Amino acid sequence: MTHSDFSRRSFLRSSSAATLAAAIAVGHSSEAAVPAAPDTLKGRLYKTLKIGMVKVEGSLTDKFNAAKAAGFDGIELNAPGTIVEEAKQAIKESGLPVDGTVNSTHWQIRHTDPDPAVRAKALESLKEALRLTHAVGGDTALLVIGHGKDGTEEEIWKRSMENISKAVPLAAELKIHIAIENVWNHFLYDHEGDSNQTADKFVKFVDEINSPWVGMQFDIGNHWKYGSMGDWIRQLGSRIVKLDLKGFSRAESKFTKIGEGDLDWADVRKALLEINFKGWAAAEVSGGGPDRLKEVSDNMDKAFGLV
Repeated sequence: MTHSDFSRRSFLRSSSAATLAAAIAVGHSSEAAVPAAPDTLKGRLYKTLKIGMVKVEGSLTDKFNAAKAAGFDGIELNAPGTIVEEAKQAIKESGLPVDGTVNSTHWQIRHTDPDPAVRAKALESLKEALRLTHAVGGDTALLVIGHGKDGTEEEIWKRSMENISKAVPLAAELKIHIAIENVWNHFLYDHEGDSNQTADKFVKFVDEINSPWVGMQFDIGNHWKYGSMGDWIRQLGSRIVKLDLKGFSRAESKFTKIGEGDLDWADVRKALLEINFKGWAAAEVSGGGPDRLKEVSDNMDKAFGLV
C-alpha cells in the first residue's frame, strides 16, 4: 500500500469525526453548504486546538463548549492525564469531538533516553495514549520522538526507532496514528543550521518505521526558521496525517500569532492543495478566554483562506 493510498483510506476511516465536524461547521457559516472550489482549502480543513489553550473556568464540558463557541471543530486532549469518562461526557454534552491527543510525558520520559528503563516507561506512556485516544474517539496521538542531547544521532535514531516500533502493533489494532511532531529537539535537522534545510531526515525516519500508522503531525511554524514550509509539505506529502499551527518571524527569530511574522502562508496553502491534504489542523499557540480563542480561530481562517 502506498502512502497516497493509505492517506485516502485513512481519511475515509475517520469520516465519522469529520462528518460531525462538518455539521458543526455548518452552524458557523451560511456558506458552509456551498461546495469548495478545487483551488481552495475551504471544506478540506477542520480546526482543532490543544485543551491547555482553553483558559475557561469550570468543567471539561465548559471548556469544550468554549472551544466550540470560538469556531473550533474539535479539540485535542492530553494523554496520559485525561479521565476517559469525563471526556466522553464532555463530548456528549457539547457535541464537540476529540480528534486526537498529545502524549503528555514525551519531553520528560523519552524514547531516546540512554536508560532502557526510561525507554520502557516512554513506550508504556505512548501505548496508554493510544488506548485513551481510541476510547474517546480520536485518531492521532502526537509524539515528540526524543532529544538530541541523549546521544549521537545514530544512537538516538536506533533507540527511538526500536522503541516506537514496539507501539505500532497496538496503533494498527486500534487504528490510531502515531503522529510525530517536528520540534526544536536537535534531531532530524541541524539546530544551528540555516533556513535552506529540507525534510529529508523526517522522510527517512517515517519511512524506515514502515507503517501506515506512523506519520507526521507537521508543525508549520516550528521549522520555518530552518526551511521552506511549502517545500517540506511537498516533500512529506501523504506522510502528513495532521497539522500543527503557529506563526514565526525569521526576521525577529521568534514565534508569533498564526498568520503573523514572515512565514509564507500563501506557499503553505498551495503546497497543501498540491498534496491533496484533507484533515485536522491544530492551533498550538498561547490560549486564553473566549475572546482569545475566537481570535485564534479567526487567525486560522485568515491564514488558510477559509473566509
